[in-house]
Amino acid sequence: MKKFLMPVLLGAALLAAPAAFAHKAPKAPASVAAKVVIYKVQPQLSTLGWEGKAVTHGHNGTMQFTSGELQVNGNQVVGGTVTVDMKSMKATDITDAANHAKFVGHMSSDDFFGVEKYPTSTFKITSVKPIAGAKADADNATITGDLTIKGVTQQISFPAKVGVKNGVAAATGKVTIDRTKFGLKYGSKTFFDSIGDKAIYDTFDLTFNVVAKQA
Repeated sequence: MKKFLMPVLLGAALLAAPAAFAHKAPKAPASVAAKVVIYKVQPQLSTLGWEGKAVTHGHNGTMQFTSGELQVNGNQVVGGTVTVDMKSMKATDITDAANHAKFVGHMSSDDFFGVEKYPTSTFKITSVKPIAGAKADADNATITGDLTIKGVTQQISFPAKVGVKNGVAAATGKVTIDRTKFGLKYGSKTFFDSIGDKAIYDTFDLTFNVVAKQA
């Protein structure tokens, strides 16, 4: 069995770069809602890293956002959607070209992400709830939304730093994904208990820094 690791997506030993400004803690919506303003995601300024592990080894790398938007109400991000190019996957820890191509080819196959049929993954924000008393340098909101990988949608929640300032909105954080919930069972000891030290762990981490500018 190939000893390759499950990465992805929605979104890493490569930690997301810090936002271009200090995040301001979101405030609870005012009684009279302000107009929701659309901020367009800037793929060239945004980052997405992944890290996955197996019993005996691990890999990490990057993927690219292709498009998206953040919805802003006053000084608070209240919604949005991002799209990831599944064909952009790179393993930054594999420096040999042949081994890199072999790894990415396996990740792109139907064993994992099936990128020919499912070339993108998406995350749609359904709620952003402020974390009371969050410090300036800490996660200040809990983001909940629908993550779609390989045509399967699951709801996830995770803490993040969210801020809006001078026409720029950003969300930065880390989320752990259970790949088996999206039908990615290859090498999972949960489903194949006889594979021993060839097992690939069910979860992988994504680190992200999404930067959007007012449209």
